[in-house]
Amino acid sequence: MKYVFIHGLGQNSSSWNKTLSFMEKQDNFICIDLLEIIENKDCNYDNIYNAFSKYCNNILEPINLCGLSLGGILSLNYVLDNPKKVNSLILIGTQDKMPKNLLKIQNFIFKLIPKKLFNINGFNKMDFIKIINSMMDLDFSKKINSISCKTLIICGIKDSINKSAAKRLANNINNAKLLFINKSGHTVNEDNPKGLALEIIEFYKNFNYE
Repeated sequence: MKYVFIHGLGQNSSSWNKTLSFMEKQDNFICIDLLEIIENKDCNYDNIYNAFSKYCNNILEPINLCGLSLGGILSLNYVLDNPKKVNSLILIGTQDKMPKNLLKIQNFIFKLIPKKLFNINGFNKMDFIKIINSMMDLDFSKKINSISCKTLIICGIKDSINKSAAKRLANNINNAKLLFINKSGHTVNEDNPKGLALEIIEFYKNFNYE
């Protein structure tokens, strides 16, 4: 099986390096770079999701998805569209229904930041604005109870914005387990990579990872 790791907005594939450094047997690990797979297309959610779906569909083996934030939303979207393709799911700091008011505030703040100061792992100011605008109406909350694969919901203990969504996901997805990672905010893979790695390893023991 393949283990696919999907980063969040403002991160890239290398954002998983510290977490994966605590894990062995990485031959079947894949860290997707979202900006690379959209191949210079307009940076919006639909284009990113279509490229992500195509990438996953081209993997012949069953896949285990592990996504953070935007990566988690993409993973959630994909498993709902392709339930038989996904063997397991890890969602980190992920929303099932976009908080519109919060996203509007974020976009307003982004617009105030000068372009020359705004370039994060390849994402520029307009990338952030376009992606967030295109995600405003995403809502998977009425579909998540159809997910049947083993699922792990993770949230940083300091990530107050996503705690309620994490609990909601765990309550509505069959066989889901909820964990809060200590010493971590939203970007768990960077804030506490070792703590995250240990929980992922424990979860993947179900699939003969070790």
